[in-house]
Amino acid sequence: MSTRSRAVLLGAMAAAAALTLSACGKGGTSGGGGNTNFVTGNNGIDTVAAGQRAAAPDLSGQTIDGKSLDVADYKGQVVVINVWGSWCGPCREEATYFSKVSKQYAGKGVQFVGINTRDTSTTPAVNFEKEHGIGYPSLYDPTGKLMLRFEKGTLNPQLIPSTLVIDRHGKVAARALEALDDTSLLKMLKPVLAEK
Repeated sequence: MSTRSRAVLLGAMAAAAALTLSACGKGGTSGGGGNTNFVTGNNGIDTVAAGQRAAAPDLSGQTIDGKSLDVADYKGQVVVINVWGSWCGPCREEATYFSKVSKQYAGKGVQFVGINTRDTSTTPAVNFEKEHGIGYPSLYDPTGKLMLRFEKGTLNPQLIPSTLVIDRHGKVAARALEALDDTSLLKMLKPVLAEK
């Protein structure tokens, strides 16, 4: 392979990786091919029927305040996962809504967990949570390793922000690849919470 061809290939790979892991936008399309078993709604929320859901991967590690956290410990509850970065404008837009809904559903079988990614230290992440009144824990994932644990072709987080709803059985039920307000967030959460 020539030096020029190698440079073009490496540039294309870097661009694809940058779009996948550090995009900070208002939406996107799902990856993977074949029958993924999920349906994209016209509201930007992808959903999967209960019998066809993929298990959430291992989402564990240190939080931005240095504590250990394993999302699997919340099995039996509905878990809302929000992937965010303190540097992300749309993340700032939705943070107040996530704070509001997490407080509204505290003690009602719902646990919110953030995944802070692409911040080079925890200081801006901690300040972001204080500024926006976020009271739930956030895993610290500066390199995006937790995002990469989701299998291709499943409801995986592909942009920042991304939001996932994990059902009581630890399976991914819904995903949004855009900033959400409280109304949109509740459209994702309520159907999964209503499941028995």
